[in-house]
Amino acid sequence: MSESYHIPVLLKESIAALDVKADGIYADLTFGGGGHSKAILDMLGQYGRLLAFDRDKDAAKNIPDDKRLLFAHSNFRYINNFAKYYGIDSIDGILADLGVSSHHFDESERGFSFRFDGPLDMRMNQDSDITAEYIVNNYSESQLADIFYYYGELFQSKRIAAEIVKVRSKKNISTIFEFVDIVERFCGKDKKKDLAKIFQALRIEVNDELGSLKAMLLETTKALKPKGKLVIITYHSLEDRLVKNFMKAGNFEGNVEKDFYGRTIAPFTQIGKVVTPSNSEIERNPRSRSAKLRVAERN
Repeated sequence: MSESYHIPVLLKESIAALDVKADGIYADLTFGGGGHSKAILDMLGQYGRLLAFDRDKDAAKNIPDDKRLLFAHSNFRYINNFAKYYGIDSIDGILADLGVSSHHFDESERGFSFRFDGPLDMRMNQDSDITAEYIVNNYSESQLADIFYYYGELFQSKRIAAEIVKVRSKKNISTIFEFVDIVERFCGKDKKKDLAKIFQALRIEVNDELGSLKAMLLETTKALKPKGKLVIITYHSLEDRLVKNFMKAGNFEGNVEKDFYGRTIAPFTQIGKVVTPSNSEIERNPRSRSAKLRVAERN
């Protein structure tokens, strides 16, 4: 595992929730530095298997030399395609840590953080054509306003979008610091928090994060065997709401359907309450502070 790439969040809690069996088949949909995957492999026997996903080429450097691990350099929304490719009929447990790896925030050339100057990129998959620079310079003013409002929950979204369009009419906006210089005037007293929301909004759009999450969650209903565990770690309200509603009702609105006898009709049953990091974990890894762990079992 590469600690410098990413420190695994809620590691013990998430692995315990998976209820790993030695000969089981599991999926780590967000391989990253390989921390969660290593913990799963440590609990698997000779015949156990782990299917791991990551769309970032850099994550491949962290793959251990272990024949039990099957790696897919792809978006996790294609879990069933790759399961079929590897001859897997059903899966005992699925884990996804939806956080951005520390590696992405700490590498200036990836463009995820406003702490460093660098290209306005933000792509998880470096083969993708859509970058943050493309969005900032080509989306309409109304499209930009919607991104900042819905994905960043920013009330200044229209003003931010208008200023971006005004500046780009004179020159292309291509670097992090150029972009920060434009938007920071619309930040409140907690400038770092508001900048984080602006960058989050752009990152979600660049990587279609919510669309991919919805597609993946729907695929888990086909991938998991009965009693199989779905373990998801979220970091912001937008994705957490989708996960919470899906685990509760099998849809993203949270509308619970009931049968003639008043019993809930849903593909999953929620297990336990939401789990958050301990104070000691937050002290050790401040980036874990907003994490929420939710667990469900396939009906």
